[in-house]
Amino acid sequence: MADPRGFLTHTRQEPAHRPVPLRLMDWREVYEPTDQTVLTQQATRCMDCGVPFCHQGCPLGNIIPEWNDLVRQDRWREAFDRLHATNNFPEFTGRLCPAPCEGACVLGINDDPVAIKNVEQTIADRGFEEGWVNPIRPTFHTGQSVAVVGSGPAGLAAAQQLTRAGHDVTVFERDDRLGGLMRYGVPEYKMEKRHIDRRLEQMAAEGTVFRTNTAPTARDLRRFDAVVLATGTPMPRDLPVDGRDLEGIHFAMEYLTEQNHVCEGDAAEPRINAKGKKVVIIGGGDTGTDCFGTALRQGAASVTQLDIRPRAPRRRAASTPWPMYPLVYRVATAHEEGEYVVTGDEPADVPGITLRHSGEALGQRVYNANTVSFYGENGQVTGLCGNEVSVVDGRRVPMEDTDFDIDADLVLIALGFTGAERGGLMHELGVAFDERGRMVRDEQYRAQTSPRFPGFDTPVYVAGDNGRGQSLIVWAIAEGRACAAAVDADLMGETALPANLSPSSAPLGA
Repeated sequence: MADPRGFLTHTRQEPAHRPVPLRLMDWREVYEPTDQTVLTQQATRCMDCGVPFCHQGCPLGNIIPEWNDLVRQDRWREAFDRLHATNNFPEFTGRLCPAPCEGACVLGINDDPVAIKNVEQTIADRGFEEGWVNPIRPTFHTGQSVAVVGSGPAGLAAAQQLTRAGHDVTVFERDDRLGGLMRYGVPEYKMEKRHIDRRLEQMAAEGTVFRTNTAPTARDLRRFDAVVLATGTPMPRDLPVDGRDLEGIHFAMEYLTEQNHVCEGDAAEPRINAKGKKVVIIGGGDTGTDCFGTALRQGAASVTQLDIRPRAPRRRAASTPWPMYPLVYRVATAHEEGEYVVTGDEPADVPGITLRHSGEALGQRVYNANTVSFYGENGQVTGLCGNEVSVVDGRRVPMEDTDFDIDADLVLIALGFTGAERGGLMHELGVAFDERGRMVRDEQYRAQTSPRFPGFDTPVYVAGDNGRGQSLIVWAIAEGRACAAAVDADLMGETALPANLSPSSAPLGA
């Protein structure tokens, strides 16, 4: 039984952030380690409520009240085991998931929710520190082989589950390193890539085979007994307006990938560099925010993020009542850095700050902002024209006398993604796509295919964003686990693997 008065005794406390001037000097993660006493107090706030809606909020169905109470009792090893019972990679979700579980926390009805995400990350990190993360090798081998195409969170989760079930699993990744968007899309300051590498060591020791720099063909895959496609939704949404062909306008993932290669030691400087430039980011989501923090660390002269949506309210909006994920105004760590005001006393070598005048903030967000066109000189972008918009009858319409211009040397388009790639292997397999760019599949994750390669009869499955649509990392892991269970059941006639999708799961592809 949890402490019934814990939430009355302790208030929510967020993990401390490293000082802005210091963290802009490097690419280390922005959070300070949380003191164990504070962490225990935060876990104590969990009420062990009669109906834990955090389960409903988490696609993985994490047993949150149980590992919170185990942390409260200083039973960390048991908390570690309970956490991994439903989540293969809690060190990833603890850093990158927006925590829909906290939005569904019962305590959040009239108080600050439990700091579930921070407790989860700390349990996972302590497991590595204590040496609790060991290979879980299969007790027998089925003689069946499975190919997993894509090494993002969905592909890795499916691969680990299937390997532990006794199948011979090979993961194909076309990039030079494993991890998908976790590797080259997520900035280093949000998750240091050593966390991916140490989990991959565990998977390799369990028997999973990895092949990088490899884009398999249907001929390569026909020798396997099953194929799992977990290639994500890498196709970016463009902004087809006048001036789009000017130099200096890039998709966000081009930009983030370049910097992540630098952080990996592949280059001294990124090809797309914000240093000394006026940067405008079009898109107010997480990817745009990642660009925001990256540009500040590169030493941008200014950073402006345009969001076509209105600024969210500070308290939960009526449109997202509990236990839905709340629509509220949030300040990401990158925006915290953007709000930092230069005083003139900062160290001389802090990127970005040396380019500014005393009393000037590092960056800003602009709401209700619609981009109309770009303009430039000698083929290079120098600015954009826009206007403010409002929502009328469900449609965004320009507001009168709100036209504006913004100077820009570098424009980053972060408007989300339109779906999975259709060429190459997908063309060979004849994968069907729906109107939203997702691969068509049934309730057992089987893809709808019409292979163009003669004699290809290997069953094909779809897991993650390429079947569900652009979504959260926690959904990717949940789908990888559920897809693995479906594959194992088809290969063996039955399965002991947990599907793990919570009762709130939307229909496949939704």
